[in-house]
Amino acid sequence: MIKELAITEHPVSACVPPNYRVTLRCRAKGSGLLQYQWFQSEDEEVPGATQPDLVITAKKTQVYVCRVNDKHSNCVFSEWVKVKVWQILRADIPLTWQGQPQIVVHPRSVTIKHNEELKLLSIAFGIPPPRYQWYLNGNLLQDQTKETLLIKKADKDHQGTYLCSVSNVLEETWTEPAEVNIEFLKFKYFFFFKATDKVALLIGNLNYSNHPNLIAPMMDVHELANLLQTLNFRVVSLLNTTKEEMTAAIQEYVKLLDKGVYALFYYAGHGYENSGRNYLVPIDAPQPYRRENCISVQRTMQQMQEKHTALNVVLLDTCRKWYNKDCAPSEVKPLVPLGNTVYGYATSEDAEAYEVQDGSRSSGIFTKYLNKHILLEEKVTHVLEQVSEDLGRDPLIIGKQVMEIKHTLNEPRALTDRVCTTGHTVELRERNLNWSRANELPERRVLKFPCGTEVELSFSALFSNMITVFATVKKTGWKTMDCSVSLQSTPVMEDVFSSSDDSTGGMGSLLLSGSDDADCSLRLSGLQKLKRNLILKVDLHYTSMDSRQRMVESKQEDIGKPLVAKCELLHKSAKSLERREGKVMAATFQAPPQRATTPLGQPCRPSTRKAENTREHNEPEENDESELLNLAFRSLGQKSTCT
Repeated sequence: MIKELAITEHPVSACVPPNYRVTLRCRAKGSGLLQYQWFQSEDEEVPGATQPDLVITAKKTQVYVCRVNDKHSNCVFSEWVKVKVWQILRADIPLTWQGQPQIVVHPRSVTIKHNEELKLLSIAFGIPPPRYQWYLNGNLLQDQTKETLLIKKADKDHQGTYLCSVSNVLEETWTEPAEVNIEFLKFKYFFFFKATDKVALLIGNLNYSNHPNLIAPMMDVHELANLLQTLNFRVVSLLNTTKEEMTAAIQEYVKLLDKGVYALFYYAGHGYENSGRNYLVPIDAPQPYRRENCISVQRTMQQMQEKHTALNVVLLDTCRKWYNKDCAPSEVKPLVPLGNTVYGYATSEDAEAYEVQDGSRSSGIFTKYLNKHILLEEKVTHVLEQVSEDLGRDPLIIGKQVMEIKHTLNEPRALTDRVCTTGHTVELRERNLNWSRANELPERRVLKFPCGTEVELSFSALFSNMITVFATVKKTGWKTMDCSVSLQSTPVMEDVFSSSDDSTGGMGSLLLSGSDDADCSLRLSGLQKLKRNLILKVDLHYTSMDSRQRMVESKQEDIGKPLVAKCELLHKSAKSLERREGKVMAATFQAPPQRATTPLGQPCRPSTRKAENTREHNEPEENDESELLNLAFRSLGQKSTCT
């Protein structure tokens, strides 16, 4: 027998045009015959509204609530709902409309002056009312979740293509794109050039299985990723990747390139050069490693070029030791010169690159100065020239490391050029969907334990393949005290940065950033290796106030495949790797001295190994546009580091 009076179905808010007929429904359970009374505003009864359904013709925005009484004079109220009425003169609603979002006002393209207010408007009808989420150049804008997008002082970072996602429980739809141009007093020449999108892949290898470990790539990749994001690049940053994982990541990266896109590829770690070709060394490369164990830079550039991108930038913070000098270079089928490639090498041919340690902070010298200048609004080659000049003045590496720039750029394109997606919105949406998977964090959630204690799980990521889980006790149970939390994962994911020594290059505090008040944290790296959903086990330890005994309660939470794990790199690359096995030239390497010394007495750590190659006759063909520029460009190569 039902005794308790309770609402079983609350009315639903609506956003409709004038004179639209709306039905608000309220259902309740209780003993005996129930009586309903609808109210508008706070205490104004709706005349005659004594049925579970309230049918109104919406004239103006109004709020409603329903009171339900039973025969015992008990009463409960439904949730307040709002019927919002937009006074739109022309609002064509289909006769078969079921409440899905119906956009009636799209944002308009505008040109405003620097530091002026930017306001864009999108209006949609829906039952329930639609939610709004604004995007700039495909990137989600935090806190821009209303009909009106408002930016008080617009600057260069706010120009580009705006879209608004409009959705409710029934459907999601998108507004038409709106182009926002910002006029500056000093109009620079490179503003004439635009990208249809900007995509960057950053890889840093530091923890090697069979070769000396590095320190700097971790901090270098992190800082460069943040800077590129401010330039509206879509960035995926990976640490400690195997040959299979690097190959798969590059394949997925190339899929996102298209006509008009600015593409940037950055690598920091061990590397070498052979017959004018650069090779990147994965963390699982054997000792000695062979050519088939490494990644060809020129082959990667070829894949980028084939996508007819507007700009291709390859930045290599790695050594270029030149080996096998007596062998003729391999046969090359050069690409047609497209005038859009830029190579930035940390060091010159047949030389090493260095990383420096300043207190507890380590960084590659090349990347240190690259990050200093990369936000400059200048042609990309001019930016690299300033990097080269600063590097040349650094007393630690005078006579040891000289940066080199090679390019075929015939237009003054800059990394700061704005993104304009007009005519490319379909490709943009697809690219946004695919690329964002690698950076999508699990949603924050609260776990409720039987003892009444509530623990919040939150997540942060410094890299696309590393996640930090934070557990915070938010509410203590009525009869619990001295609560603590511990975390475990299934499968167990290795944290390669958990060693006791300071091997993080100054990133120790950053690795734990994200939740200052967390009671427990768990850092999981190598997410690209994840083959099934990640399960978190949360153990709550507390003292029972009744028994005074220490108790443990556990919960398991499935957080899916976070960040780059969603891309399933290993699964996608398996067949491709099988096809490429064999028919590659073998290369054997001998290790160089373990340490060198700078002129100022600073210790230096080589980041790549010296090598000698034995040439075979079955070398793979490689394509390199630079062959058309300079035959001397056949000799590029490898990485060292100063600590």
